[in-house]
Amino acid sequence: MTTIGLGMPVAGPPRQPDITGMPTAGPMVDTHGRVTRDLRVSVTDRCNLRCTYCMPADGLDWLPADDLLSASEMIRLIRIAVGEFGVTSVRFTGGEPLLRRDLVDIVGAVRALPDAPEVSITTNGLSLRRHARALADAGLSRVNVSLDTVDRERFAAITRRDRLHDVLDGLAAAHEAGLRPVKVNAVLDPDGGLEDAPALLRMCLENGYSLRIIEQMPLDADHAWSRTRMITAAQVHERLARDVELLPDPRPRGAAPAQTWLVGGHTALDREGREVPARVGIIASVTRPFCGDCDRTRLTADGQVRTCLFSTTETDLRALLRDGADDEAVARAWRVASWGKLPGHAIDDPSFLQPDRPMSAIGG
Repeated sequence: MTTIGLGMPVAGPPRQPDITGMPTAGPMVDTHGRVTRDLRVSVTDRCNLRCTYCMPADGLDWLPADDLLSASEMIRLIRIAVGEFGVTSVRFTGGEPLLRRDLVDIVGAVRALPDAPEVSITTNGLSLRRHARALADAGLSRVNVSLDTVDRERFAAITRRDRLHDVLDGLAAAHEAGLRPVKVNAVLDPDGGLEDAPALLRMCLENGYSLRIIEQMPLDADHAWSRTRMITAAQVHERLARDVELLPDPRPRGAAPAQTWLVGGHTALDREGREVPARVGIIASVTRPFCGDCDRTRLTADGQVRTCLFSTTETDLRALLRDGADDEAVARAWRVASWGKLPGHAIDDPSFLQPDRPMSAIGG
């Protein structure tokens, strides 16, 4: 795989790709040599939290129901991604994916595909206790639960909901259902959030979860993100290293967004229940971008392809489906979109434009 500028972002306006040389079969690739293996699918833009870094207190105008992909449309697009492009991992996101009533059925249908991919979800965990067993029985591999603090008052302030107990219950239910490794995704609040990190890590180590701390990105609905206030990966590493021994992880990172460390003296359980070294990861999307190794493509809940979280253009696959296009035409449109994927997100470039859609409408 070609790495562009050691993974650093490269600025540039949206462009119509020259498709000369674009493969018409096999894996989906771009002009920089990156191969798409990971598909993120937003199943809804709705959410039952109002996290301060994501949306206003009053919420957003949700997409009309008719604009959302139906279960059959979603499964068809995933079948194309898996069968035509060789995608090996599908993650369902939102909004909050557990608000989608047919999610268990969708998971089961994807797991029933030939060459079935690994299937996971990213959830806020509020209703995970009710759904963990059914999701596991449908074939879900694992869960990522968004949780930024284990302090009840701070949780309520960040999410504008006093629901920490529900998230902790959901984590435990997922672990009991065998959805391991259970991953906790944390975005630290600029105001005091750095001191939340050690307690989050202790909670994860005590329960066998795997913590990932993510630099806050410019994807908020209010467009209030500031680089100067963001807690950086370096600050997180320094703070955690005061409390635990962080050792280099010998496993190759590959296209994974997180740089991981072994936590000295601690173990966790893998999917088969075997004891393995405990790990903590930091995702430095802003300060140490990994764009050069990105292997992801994204579908929004209304059927738009986004080649990057920060894309300012989209390719409408929903319209193709509803206009009667066959799988070959849909796959070609998707290939063309991927072929023109920019080399990086360009957050640090003066030309950077924050996407119009907030994170809740894009999908993580």
